[in-house]
Amino acid sequence: MSSAAQTSCPEPNENAYDVPLETIDVSRPELFRSNTMWPWFERLRREDPVHYCAQSTFGPYWSVTKYRDIMEVETHHKLFSSEGGITLRDAPEDFQLPMFIAMDPPKHDAQRKVVNPIVAPDNLARLEATIRERAGWILDSLPIGQTINWVDRVSIELTTQMLATLFDFPLDDRRKLTRWSDVATAVPGSGIVESEEARRAELLECADYFVRLWNARVNEPPGNDLISMLAHGEATRNMDRMEFLGNLILLIVGGNDTTRNSISGGVLALNENPAEHEKLRGNPSLISSMVPEIIRWQTPLAYMRRTALADAELGGKTIRKGDKIAMWYVSGNRDPEAIENPDAFIIDRPRPRQHLSFGFGIHRCVGNRLAEMQLRIVWEEILKRFSFVEVVGEPVRVFSSFVKGYSDLPVKLHALH
Repeated sequence: MSSAAQTSCPEPNENAYDVPLETIDVSRPELFRSNTMWPWFERLRREDPVHYCAQSTFGPYWSVTKYRDIMEVETHHKLFSSEGGITLRDAPEDFQLPMFIAMDPPKHDAQRKVVNPIVAPDNLARLEATIRERAGWILDSLPIGQTINWVDRVSIELTTQMLATLFDFPLDDRRKLTRWSDVATAVPGSGIVESEEARRAELLECADYFVRLWNARVNEPPGNDLISMLAHGEATRNMDRMEFLGNLILLIVGGNDTTRNSISGGVLALNENPAEHEKLRGNPSLISSMVPEIIRWQTPLAYMRRTALADAELGGKTIRKGDKIAMWYVSGNRDPEAIENPDAFIIDRPRPRQHLSFGFGIHRCVGNRLAEMQLRIVWEEILKRFSFVEVVGEPVRVFSSFVKGYSDLPVKLHALH
């Protein structure tokens, strides 16, 4: 299998069915920026659901594209490890950022347990009023009838304010969190950072900033924010600077990118599916099933990586010890064998939570209920104020095959009559 043809990879505008199967590389960021990855994943699901790519920017890797096979990998964490990292790009040897999502038990379980209280039901109940108040402020500040960038004015602003609350981070500096989140997941040359050195320098600034917060919290009684939890948690209080930074990046990206891109993706989905928008306006109670459908339809993190700890069989293929595996959630969420009519956006879909966007098993997203709550509140508040959030230009998508998101979504707001 590792002797697959060493042919150059096809261009994104080529027909997915016209190229040799072994040359397909779905990790190319341009496919996601141009939103042209769908036929490539469709072909892999049909013809080669466990697919080996011998050559890519990130080295050789396997693509797992069907729902059931992704679940197989997710539920066998002793065989398919998170220790190698969660993205196909390997971290530089001299800049390793340990984080609990990229750990196996028992260390993973112990560190994850430290931050679990932030998303406990009683804490979510306390946060709800804050989220609603801030969503109201943000939406009330928007001009009616003028073109605005929804990503910047609403999606980023709301999620960054929420993240600042969870960290008890200075609100005036909240856009630093957005920047660090973007830098953490950016590919050098993407327009966000131009080199690995520049990326590293900004992440070290993030570490310095948070170390100051840590030093202040560690000498105070345990508080109800993430920094205090990490500073006082038995499994996390002795972390070195790089492990602290790694877990911060995990919490920043997890709390920022996913929700912000689902907030934007929901607006786009309702514009592309006007019958669903009419359905929502006629019955706002459908928000509760629309929210998980938005998260499925958007799939804000396109994949997660695992590394094989031993030779393994999957989908009739032999994966060798040490091989990289990408579980393509973006593809599993469009698998017709698992989800009926998966390419359609249906806000009253039965069993709308049957999706892979939060992962599964021991690494299932710790903040999934918080993400759903933020989206629910945003849509409740939108419907109180506007008859329509109209997309008036092409969305600008992020140059990344990991974060599936937007940098610009031009909209005009229509007032309730």
